Amino acid sequence: MAEVDTSRGVSAPGRARISARTLREDRWWLQPLVTFVCFSAWLLYGLVRTATQRNYYVEDYGYLTPFASPCVSTSCVPGSSHFGTPFGDFPPLVPLAILTLPFLLLFRLTCYYYRKAYYRSFWLSPPACAVAEPHASYSGETRFPLIVQNVHRYFFYAAVVVSLINTYDFLQAFHGRDGGFGIGLGTLIIGANVVLLWCYTLGCHSCRNIVGGRLNHFSRHPVRYRMWGWVSRLNERHMQFAWVTLGSLVATDAYIALVSAGVISDLRFVN
Repeated sequence: MAEVDTSRGVSAPGRARISARTLREDRWWLQPLVTFVCFSAWLLYGLVRTATQRNYYVEDYGYLTPFASPCVSTSCVPGSSHFGTPFGDFPPLVPLAILTLPFLLLFRLTCYYYRKAYYRSFWLSPPACAVAEPHASYSGETRFPLIVQNVHRYFFYAAVVVSLINTYDFLQAFHGRDGGFGIGLGTLIIGANVVLLWCYTLGCHSCRNIVGGRLNHFSRHPVRYRMWGWVSRLNERHMQFAWVTLGSLVATDAYIALVSAGVISDLRFVN
């Protein structure tokens, strides 16, 4: 059987000739359009919030937005630098969390689900199942820059470190106005965001491979098998957590920004 050249996509020799772009009659374009709009809106919000360097910390209750964590510059407001200030003042528009944000962005950018989402919605490669892409050639992820997607597993390690930092920030949010123990609505929002971020991070395909990979007999490794089962259940919902965490990050940041700016008051349950 002759091998078909797939480098030219649907126009490759040996492929069926169909003049119509697609035979689908449903609104196949709706999902990539919604994805494009939502991703663009989130990126615009994140760009504005990280570049403004304002209203990211509530001193009375120890609330620090994940968009500014860790805050390691002398530009940070007092109390927001949970890990010291090894860097000097940052110039305007430079994110205060510049130390970690690139790794988090690359972790999501190389995520298996996000690849599918933005390949379809931004690059139309392809825009939907059974819909031809507009590109004349196809090389997959075998050439630069897409071959760099293979380093996703290393960005996973960085994401675990950042999740630990976010967890520490959550513990710092149990502060009352007088410096003692306290719980407010902001504490619960930050905590929910941290839990969801852990679910997304630990549900990563790389984590599943690290926990259960390179084993010939699960029966000989009962602990790893149980951990693999837990991670697999998170992995089944990786797409949902990928979307929900985008929403929880915005909700957490927006709440902290509104409280910090004095627009709203934090609802206190304890102290």
